[in-house]
Amino acid sequence: MSYIHFVMQFFSLFLQGTVVTVQVTICGLLLGLVLGVVAALMNISKLPVLPWIARLYTWAIRGTPLLVQILIIYAGLPQIGINMNAFVSGVLALGINAGAYIAEIVRAGILSIDPGQMEAAESLGMRYGLAMRRIIFPQAYRRLLPPLVNEFVALLKDSSLVSTMALTELLRVGQQVSAATFKPMQTYITVGLFYLMMTSIIVFISSRIERRLEVRS
Repeated sequence: MSYIHFVMQFFSLFLQGTVVTVQVTICGLLLGLVLGVVAALMNISKLPVLPWIARLYTWAIRGTPLLVQILIIYAGLPQIGINMNAFVSGVLALGINAGAYIAEIVRAGILSIDPGQMEAAESLGMRYGLAMRRIIFPQAYRRLLPPLVNEFVALLKDSSLVSTMALTELLRVGQQVSAATFKPMQTYITVGLFYLMMTSIIVFISSRIERRLEVRS
């Protein structure tokens, strides 16, 4: 069996796994963005307890392996009566993990803006939230785009770890095909090519967006 014939024979299965991978990654990224922005704002808050909570979150999540976090959520939570299906567990694990990294990205982006702009906004009577929304974030998001894209790419590749939950994403499909055909070389090369295709698309779209932003600036 030629490699091309092998790919064509199992293409639909790989495509289905790719769709699940994209779904769990996007959902995890959206959750991570919410958690990351909240944690970043907590970290720079003037209330003493909020930065402590945010730093504890980023310290614990960034200091432990994603696979361990996945197993705690998927295998550990049912032990205390919290049951979720594999997809929800995967999204939750990826989102919590991504949130810790996005929090540092957003915090760095906010702090890179001249503090005098926030002081000027407050002197004009703007509340903190309004000033962040209208003055700080519109300037920071251009600086945040490249590292956020890198996080998206990393999360897409890390999503392969949710195969431990028996979620039929791309790597899990590859494991099933390899076990059925006894052709691990062809199988995992194909899986790698699918991941390469997805990450290349993300980088391409990101570069186009960056160019448009540069033209408008």
